[in-house]
Amino acid sequence: MLKNRMAVLQALETQGVVPVFYHPDVEICKNVIQACADGGAPCIEFTNRGDFAANVFYEVTKHFASADPRVIMGVGSIVDAPTAGLYIANGAKFMVSPIVNADVAKLCNRRMIPYSPGCGSATEISYAQELGCEIVKVFPGSSVGGPDFIKAVMGPMPWTKIMPTGGVDPDEASIRKWFGAGIVAAGMGSKLITQEALDAKDYAGISKKVRETVDLIAKVRGKA
Repeated sequence: MLKNRMAVLQALETQGVVPVFYHPDVEICKNVIQACADGGAPCIEFTNRGDFAANVFYEVTKHFASADPRVIMGVGSIVDAPTAGLYIANGAKFMVSPIVNADVAKLCNRRMIPYSPGCGSATEISYAQELGCEIVKVFPGSSVGGPDFIKAVMGPMPWTKIMPTGGVDPDEASIRKWFGAGIVAAGMGSKLITQEALDAKDYAGISKKVRETVDLIAKVRGKA
């Protein structure tokens, strides 16, 4: 798969759910990410948390470049340009942030990397769009107003593409509410990749849950 900016954005929208994951163990990361890709969600948001997270990201991204080129590794929790640059050098194909940072936007634009900054108001969303961000992250999704906030923004700004994280669950009721409000994708973490599944190393179970969620989003969108 060609991993240019437009291809990555299209892939994010197509799969609908973006697994959000971090673990300090490289092998566990490889297994979980492979499970997500096999379940229909090859775009992964690796969370920049923990000591030496960038080193783990490098090893995992290098692995998938040859082991499964379908995988598109992005990185989340990016709050400054130097950290964004480090991850781009290590193979990141998209950036996600809890905040709007103009320096990160400029760096990503220069390298043609999609940047989804965290926004909590119509003004922040508009500023992110001014900076060239195609998909904005609403964060924390449930705390800033949930689906009602999405609907309110989409009224006067119908061109907006929103990907919330926080508050979107992998069940039909939640997916119907959020996607019905107009989002194009949603980041999902521990409710998609549960601690129970990780403890049991139930990678087949993770893949099944991801597949069910991808299929459910397609059904809600009327594409299944």
